Amino acid sequence: MNGVILLVLIVGLGVIAWATTRMRALGFRRRTGGRVRSLPHHHGWYVALWTAAPPLIFLAVWAATSPALVTDMVLGTPAAGRLPPPGFERAAILSEARALAAGQAHGAFHTLSRTLAPAYATAQTRIDWIATAIVLLLALAGGAYAYLRVRPDFSARTRIERVVLGLLLGASLIAILTTAGIVASLLYEAGRFFAVVPITDFLFGTHWSPQVIDPRDPGASLGAVPLFWGTFFIGAVIAMAVAIPFGLMSAIYLTQYAQPRARRIMKPVLEVLAGIPTVVYGYFAALIVAPAVRQFAVSIGIEWASSESALAAGLVMGVMIIPFVSSMADDSLAAVPDSMRDGSLAMGATPSETITRVMLPAALPGVVGGVLLAVSRAIGETMIVVMAASGVATLTANPFASTTTVTRQIVDLLTGEAEFDSPKTLAAFALGLTLFVITLLLNIIALSVVKRYRETYE
Repeated sequence: MNGVILLVLIVGLGVIAWATTRMRALGFRRRTGGRVRSLPHHHGWYVALWTAAPPLIFLAVWAATSPALVTDMVLGTPAAGRLPPPGFERAAILSEARALAAGQAHGAFHTLSRTLAPAYATAQTRIDWIATAIVLLLALAGGAYAYLRVRPDFSARTRIERVVLGLLLGASLIAILTTAGIVASLLYEAGRFFAVVPITDFLFGTHWSPQVIDPRDPGASLGAVPLFWGTFFIGAVIAMAVAIPFGLMSAIYLTQYAQPRARRIMKPVLEVLAGIPTVVYGYFAALIVAPAVRQFAVSIGIEWASSESALAAGLVMGVMIIPFVSSMADDSLAAVPDSMRDGSLAMGATPSETITRVMLPAALPGVVGGVLLAVSRAIGETMIVVMAASGVATLTANPFASTTTVTRQIVDLLTGEAEFDSPKTLAAFALGLTLFVITLLLNIIALSVVKRYRETYE
């Protein structure tokens, strides 16, 4: 049987075990007058887990090991004696034979692949039947073991809660271990880079040209200051110059002026911006905004304006992060006690004076936290700057000039043809580690500001 049929079989056995055990537990309740330690469905879930969990664990391990077992069985056949020595050609022949046996291919470049395909099919069938037998054995043995333990005084609920707690802990550990793995890989590869390039040259150098690296002094061409400036200029200056006023003003309107019906319509429409794929923003920036920005620059006399300007990428990025600023400002303004607003209005202040002198100062920590989170999102954006910004690293404050960002350079470095151990490729990990540290610090500052705000008003 294939994997899907086995999964259906396991689920079916689990459902049968649950229903059977639940009926037995209901009989306990009738005989003991309701004096039981667990509810009938707790007993049912206990036996169902023992029926389904061992076979599922076995299938997960079997899926990882069975291809190697099938290949070993095929290599033991007489036809496998004609295979070339271990290497790329041998792996290609075996891969084609496996695809032919599974029906995933209708032809092969190697004649030997057609010869080995029947052996692969036979070996796969044998392995599938072995897996089916073991799955049935584990399901029946686990279900019988758990079914015999079910009694009126058996605490099945405690066992179920332990399993649920273990699953929740496992889910938490997966996220933590994934983050730790990412950080460890960045630290390791960045350490290899800094063993070749001095960290001072990388962090404080002003010349970035990874295409031409002098082996005697690689740090002379890998100064990342232009990248840091371009990232800050596009993500924290131009983008936030768009996102902060529009996001803040939209939040003020939605919380203080909009009618309930208008708010119900406009707030979801505004938040749709956060759900648009960034590649769509990138196409919009490259095909619409960038030509319009250059045409505007030429119309005012700036003939040398670039079609890959910082302004084009920053404008679209600012539109993308408007919902981040708007949502945090909206929540912060809504959390300000009504007594503060009502008191200001009762003292004779106008609605605009109340907003600017009472509401905004009171909500400022939350607004600042939202702005910092939006900045960390902007400086880590990739697709927009890849498609709209330039790959030329320059130190300029002219929004119509070409500039680049850290994320754009990471993409360029890792998609080239350079060796993985070269300083050019390893520089991508150093840039990634630097960007990770900056983003982490911004998030920590933002969360600390928001936490202080919540402690004040909750």
